[in-house]
Amino acid sequence: MKREKIALLVDSGCDLEASFIQKYSIYVAPFLVNYDGEEYTDGVDLDPLEVYRRFPQQIPKTSTPSIQTVEDTVRQIIADGYESIVAIDVSDQLSSTISTVSMVLSEHSEIPSFVLNTKNISIGSGFLAMWAAKKIKEGMRFADLKKYLPEKVKDSKVLFYMDTLDYLKAGGRIGGVTSVVGSLLKIRPIISCDADGRYETVALIRGDKNAKKKLLELAGTFSQGNPCWLALLNGAAPEEAEAMKPMLKKEIRKGKIVAEHQITASLAVHTGPGLLGIGILRNP
Repeated sequence: MKREKIALLVDSGCDLEASFIQKYSIYVAPFLVNYDGEEYTDGVDLDPLEVYRRFPQQIPKTSTPSIQTVEDTVRQIIADGYESIVAIDVSDQLSSTISTVSMVLSEHSEIPSFVLNTKNISIGSGFLAMWAAKKIKEGMRFADLKKYLPEKVKDSKVLFYMDTLDYLKAGGRIGGVTSVVGSLLKIRPIISCDADGRYETVALIRGDKNAKKKLLELAGTFSQGNPCWLALLNGAAPEEAEAMKPMLKKEIRKGKIVAEHQITASLAVHTGPGLLGIGILRNP
């Protein structure tokens, strides 16, 4: 049976590593980061570490990929000879990107398409794109991707904590996250996305050591003892992430770390420095 030529389109909020994007020829619709008239393209011309260097004097705004950007990307996919498109986007409760992508694709009846609302953010969304990329390479058909991808949403999770919620509040992304966090008491909220794709506080822990311990415990609970893909994410905290690696391997013995990186610039804008995150995909 002839293998279908299926294009994978993601937004940069899925936080995929550049090497993976290149290896699997994934198309990316990037978010934009705006500094008072200076506009940068997420993952292209703005180093996330530059975002941290400008804090707290400069807190930029982010915006979703433009209609024209998505349109140009879809046209390129068609020109490259693909037969169908699977688009994977961050939660519609955290970004309007999925609406833009859905609208553009609806105007292209010449190519079948499917848009997945991951109800997640960062690698929680990215893992679903990674799963799809590997299945496409293995020969999974478009119809089966449409069937199985929505079922995988419940198997993907990202959990993270940060030094302060100030940046999340400044960006209007606070959602269901508690804003009563005493920085002087070093109370750390551990944040994830709920079933609807909104941010939620899953734990409030005092002190960095206890927060890391709880983060690992929650990741282990979500894994349910299954084989898992794991990701270690950081926001200007590479040493802390590296120190957590052996603890994560011990906590989830059937896990395989497949991604370790600094989060992308558009996510750094809303979380600030000092972020540690764990991503889990059950039964990859």
